[in-house]
Amino acid sequence: MKKVIDVQAAVAVAANEAIAAKTQGTFGVGGVMIDASGTILKALPNNVIRDGLVFDPTAHGERQLIDWYFEERAQGTELPEPHDITIVTSLDPCCMCTGAILASGFNVVVAATDPNAGINYDGSATFDALPEGLREQARATFSYPAVLGQSAYAREAKGAPVKPFFIGKNISEPTEALCSLVFEATSKGAMALFDTDPPREQLKDPATLSSRHAIGVALRKAFPEALTVRCDPQRPDASLAPALLQAMARDKVMGGDGDAVALLDSFGNLLLCMPGRRNKSGIRTAFMECTRAYAQLRYKLMENATPQQRDEIRLYLGHPKDGTFVFARGPANGALSFMELGAYGSTMEGPLPASNPRQFQYVLPSQPQVALEAMCEAMPPLYRHTIRIRPVQVGDQELIAALNP
Repeated sequence: MKKVIDVQAAVAVAANEAIAAKTQGTFGVGGVMIDASGTILKALPNNVIRDGLVFDPTAHGERQLIDWYFEERAQGTELPEPHDITIVTSLDPCCMCTGAILASGFNVVVAATDPNAGINYDGSATFDALPEGLREQARATFSYPAVLGQSAYAREAKGAPVKPFFIGKNISEPTEALCSLVFEATSKGAMALFDTDPPREQLKDPATLSSRHAIGVALRKAFPEALTVRCDPQRPDASLAPALLQAMARDKVMGGDGDAVALLDSFGNLLLCMPGRRNKSGIRTAFMECTRAYAQLRYKLMENATPQQRDEIRLYLGHPKDGTFVFARGPANGALSFMELGAYGSTMEGPLPASNPRQFQYVLPSQPQVALEAMCEAMPPLYRHTIRIRPVQVGDQELIAALNP
């Protein structure tokens, strides 16, 4: 396997993956996973967009590398422990990837900064965007090597020192500029692909389709109870309890803490209710499974469809921002919850509709609402100003009582 002996060479590998992502038409970001001797274990580009369609809003390079690592370990592949591995990324990790990295225990070397969504958005490396209990870990494991030169891309080293196996510890200005410019060249276009769905008032109710229609068949394949439960729009009620409780039980069997996440459409139909799969990967939580399943359901239906068929799919399976995600357990102040908040932001990739401010609801609180709001308010600008992530507890007391242990 190929080895890299300095930071510059490792960042160059990540930059090549970012170029591959740009060629694919997705966000121009790439990453590489390296062991303590400099051996490259895996390199991956961003895979959020494929064929001009949203494939998986969580398919950032770092998240994919972490899932690859845990899935390989689960299959018996001998790999070093996370604390002996460094992820080198062409762009500052977003909140989702930061949470995944911290939850798993990897080290990080970062090339380009991201003042909108990066965890070090302000360049201070103090990580005030994180919950207080995670900041020290980030300061000890996130490295921002020096970029030597006189241009706007030059910087002093910040964060943790890079690992000793790196002989060269700096990034060249041209490579740093490449990482930054590839992302800048792709970000606007990729984000625009999240905004191709019709407005809420034009959406059609999938419950009115024939049971043999391809959309209904695909929904039931992903979740057999799809379209069998209906709440008032934006008002989850006790009719969701059986599906949530069943998924919570499955989550425990599959290595989780007993969480589940349901997705309701704009009409109140239950489309999905998913447990996590943390026996496969420590970061495959219920929300990660749910948002990925919905995106890939739409992608598979649209992949080989005609333009007219794609329009129909979008009418019946709208953007999640017009529906409601219902978490059995609200976000806590740990790394996995921070990851899920970030993944929620990556799913939205833009402002929530004014008509649907309660898109993110939870049944059982994991921390006081005021603490949760403060946690969201500290996140980087994309999350707190643009998307305005604001989880709220469901209002239905019967649903809360049904899930209370």
